Amino acid sequence: MLLAQALISCPCSGAANQYRRKHFILMAGVGPQATSAPSASSSGPASSSLGLPPPPPPQKILLAKPASGAASSRIGRDDDPSAVVIRSRNAAQPGSLSLISESWDVHIDRILPFLTENTDFTVIGIIGPPGVGKSTIMNELYGFDGNSPGMLPPFTTQSDEIRAMSKHCTTGVELRVSSERYILLDAQPIFSPSVLVDMMRPDGTSAISVLNGESLSADLAHELMGIQLGVFLASICNILLVVSEGIHDFSVWQHMLTVDLLKHNIPDPSTLASGQNQGSASVPDKENNSKFGAPNNEYLATLMFIHTKLRDLEPSPSNIMLLRKALLKYFGSSAFNINKSRELKKEQIDSSPSLANKSNESDFIGADLIFLPLKLQDDLQKPQYESYNCMIGKLCDQILSMEPHSFAKPVTERDWLRNSAKIWGMLKKSPVITEYCKTLQDSGLFRK
Repeated sequence: MLLAQALISCPCSGAANQYRRKHFILMAGVGPQATSAPSASSSGPASSSLGLPPPPPPQKILLAKPASGAASSRIGRDDDPSAVVIRSRNAAQPGSLSLISESWDVHIDRILPFLTENTDFTVIGIIGPPGVGKSTIMNELYGFDGNSPGMLPPFTTQSDEIRAMSKHCTTGVELRVSSERYILLDAQPIFSPSVLVDMMRPDGTSAISVLNGESLSADLAHELMGIQLGVFLASICNILLVVSEGIHDFSVWQHMLTVDLLKHNIPDPSTLASGQNQGSASVPDKENNSKFGAPNNEYLATLMFIHTKLRDLEPSPSNIMLLRKALLKYFGSSAFNINKSRELKKEQIDSSPSLANKSNESDFIGADLIFLPLKLQDDLQKPQYESYNCMIGKLCDQILSMEPHSFAKPVTERDWLRNSAKIWGMLKKSPVITEYCKTLQDSGLFRK
């Protein structure tokens, strides 16, 4: 009764009085067992003693917490010693595997786990100017399978954004190993303005040491980088793909002749002593120098010339035949072994008019010259001798069925890698390339 009088005499608003009368009537009609639960769950002793309704529970504010926010902040800190451990534990498969880094140094420690003691393998490299489709060709040979465990992602190809910014995709030399034990080397482009811009200091000198630690102008260092890449790939690969755009650009042909001229005293990668340390850049001693300097002991990869982005009727049989004749004449005195097993003699061509009418380019092209038409969108298809998809398939079949130059001795994949690192060290100290550098400096074509 006292509780009822207190409620009735409370000077509250009408709505509040109605609510409290209703609550009092409800509580008066229920027994103590029913009221014990709400009173026990009341927030304080004052409300329970006065019989007031329990206040509503406080709202819970759920704040979204990033799952890996703390970990990512720690991983990004280079000054935290524990971050190194976290990185190593959480590290996924590396997105790239550089044999030659952007600083122009060789790195083999990360690559060794991907190689074995197998001696039945083939090394395929590629060289050419920017935007000709080098990485695309290498990806076709790689045959990336996302379901294969431990398989590295494919080589980076040029996107519309990269193309709009006039940038290059590959820096140094990237390495992949296919399931068929093809070791693929994708090299940065030669004659690349974006590479030159990236390596140039404000005063015009090169930020990358390419030769004996000498300070060179950026344009001269850029020229030497292309030559070193060519000599290096020709020295350690079984097959070297030389890629040009169209049928009228012979600058890459000229570049390979320069590579042939400057490749001296570079040994076969299978003949280097395996007792030297990994990554050693020391040149063989005098006794071995005489051996390696002999012409019959020097090694050169088998070249395959690929001309890409041919338009409309450019890959006609007559154009193909003319380009093949030019290639054989261009490299007639070169040490590179241009495959002549399928060469059609001039008198056979002249005496057989039917040859000029055949559309199957395999009758005209040896294993050293291949053409790829421009890849067109589906809605822009035009009449072509062969479609891009058809020719890229033939290209891969032809490359993988080649019988390239083999090394002088059987060598394991890991020993090949270690010896390749030594050859790179020799190239950066090559007296022949050093002399050529001085000649270029004196020519006045490059800044001093």
